[in-house]
Amino acid sequence: MKASEDSLPFHNTIRKPLFSGAIRWKVRQGMKESKRKNRKRSLEDLNVIDDFLMNAAASEPEGGAEFCRLLLSTLLERKIGKVQVNVQKMIPAYTPGLRGIRMDVEVVEEMEPVLQVYDIEPCMYETKTENLAKHNRFYQGRIDGRYLQSGEWDFSKLPNLYVIMILPYDPFGKDYMMYQIQSRCKEVPELDYPDGLMYIYFNTRGTKGGSPEIRKMLDYLQKSTAENVTGETLQKIHQHVVKVKEQPEVREEYMLLEEKMYYERKAAAREADLKRRKEDILELLEDYGKIPEELREIIEAEGETEVLTRWHKLAARCGSLSVFEKRMWEGSE
Repeated sequence: MKASEDSLPFHNTIRKPLFSGAIRWKVRQGMKESKRKNRKRSLEDLNVIDDFLMNAAASEPEGGAEFCRLLLSTLLERKIGKVQVNVQKMIPAYTPGLRGIRMDVEVVEEMEPVLQVYDIEPCMYETKTENLAKHNRFYQGRIDGRYLQSGEWDFSKLPNLYVIMILPYDPFGKDYMMYQIQSRCKEVPELDYPDGLMYIYFNTRGTKGGSPEIRKMLDYLQKSTAENVTGETLQKIHQHVVKVKEQPEVREEYMLLEEKMYYERKAAAREADLKRRKEDILELLEDYGKIPEELREIIEAEGETEVLTRWHKLAARCGSLSVFEKRMWEGSE
């Protein structure tokens, strides 16, 4: 989530601090919190709500299908039959330049008269409700498009689709542990509209609705430790999760993923820092008048931290755009 940053302008040749003491303290606290959130976690510390562990548990050849079956049977409060599991399922865009999707865990249950498809999407990060809802709308459309052959006109053959989000926060703010959303007729609410589509949002922190068994399952997904194992179903799931964590190939894959994420975070942090520095320079220069487009482009194209630091100091005390442009390359090789 992008945080807003306010800079106080410099005037004339008097160097003023960019931030007040209170703001600097908040920045430091934010940096500490960011480091806490981004610190590396061991595989043992992961919970099932982490998509890596969910995918690893679901894709395990010997017990992955049973893991998914038990999970869905508990969350949906009905018996789930034999299932097939696909993880990290990529559905490409219809044409180049458009967006495809990646399903975390796709579970297909063979039932008559149509298939039952469950798209399980664990999500550790909070986003706006509107974004979440339209994300799922987009996913639903792309998933459905795979189940009818070209020239097929019998849309009743489409499977029933359940898009299931497992979230560590309440997407709707009503304190329910689950929200089941289906299409309804506004004029006649009791009218059945059998499009076979349901969105289900599970809130691991909710207290209303659901059932005791769902509550126990959500507690375990949120914190997947032996202390949260109650009952035979959770015992089986936990044994499977522990087994998956001990597999050498899973440990190696997680190590590679952590390394990749480390470099991605490092690159993203550098890009964010450069962007902030450029914005600060431009904000200071705007106090002297309209910034020439060519000068703006030069500043926005610069990728060296040392150069931007020097420009920031110069912008704070130069007094005019002409002086800045004249002196901005002084000291450079």
